[in-house]
Amino acid sequence: MTNSLAHLHIVVLMGGPGSEREVSLRSGAAVTKAFRQGGYRVTPQEMESADFHLPHDTGLCVNMVHGTFGEDGGLQAILDAKGVPYTGEGAASSRIAFDKMKSKQLFEQAKVPTPRWEKIKAGERPKLPLPFVVKAPREGSSVGVHIVRQPEELDAALQDCASLDREILIEEFVSGREMTVGVVGDHAMPVIEIRPHEGFYDYAHKYTAGASDYLCPAPLDDVLTERVRQVALEAHRALGLEVYSRVDILLGADGSPYVLEANTIPGMTETSLLPKAAAAAGLTFLELCEEIAWLSFQRFSRL
Repeated sequence: MTNSLAHLHIVVLMGGPGSEREVSLRSGAAVTKAFRQGGYRVTPQEMESADFHLPHDTGLCVNMVHGTFGEDGGLQAILDAKGVPYTGEGAASSRIAFDKMKSKQLFEQAKVPTPRWEKIKAGERPKLPLPFVVKAPREGSSVGVHIVRQPEELDAALQDCASLDREILIEEFVSGREMTVGVVGDHAMPVIEIRPHEGFYDYAHKYTAGASDYLCPAPLDDVLTERVRQVALEAHRALGLEVYSRVDILLGADGSPYVLEANTIPGMTETSLLPKAAAAAGLTFLELCEEIAWLSFQRFSRL
């Protein structure tokens, strides 16, 4: 038990109004269980909307609300107004990291390698050549992500993304291996390679048992492993992140890494990718939760 947190009443926020509600509930349950086993006083709190009340003696909120509201700065702004410490990034950094287009701009400024891209509005047509990826820029868990290889596939992809956002991100399609790297504090975790059994790592592959294989540490040589970890760390820093993230990377056929995005509230079930990487680094699930809580409390103390 981290002594400085031992006296705190920890409230685990989960659920929320977004498309990732069910996954959030699973993450919240796993984190609640871990803290209880560690001897902490912890209360799980399922959320429906922005209208919520916390126990009067809340010492730290563990934010497990993935995606919309929980990850996009909305919940963070409310907790800031309440003066309650919470895990993860602040409202501004959360908002930037959740917005794939703002993230891309910062990656380019920091010279973090990322696929070419363009922004279009609903009703406009892309200028990038096929194949490309059509993305709703402010959704999580691969919601609103479509790989378009043929012209006849485009309209349905644009229509789906337009139903989610008024702006659409068009991104060059990079064929390669899918990697993800957890960053905790300023330390990059072991690289995980994701191998979906078919297609790409979409929502169904993420949350269907047995639909993907996960290799941790990824089967890369030492030089390439360090390159991928360094690029993940550079992406984390480019977005101004301080606490933790999980950075998604495509490894091109020539061995070049391309950063897609950083997730600031990644899944935290005991079988999620960040806990897998932490385990490979020698951290238990509870120790990972404690480290995130401690880094978050330090961030809040500096404000």
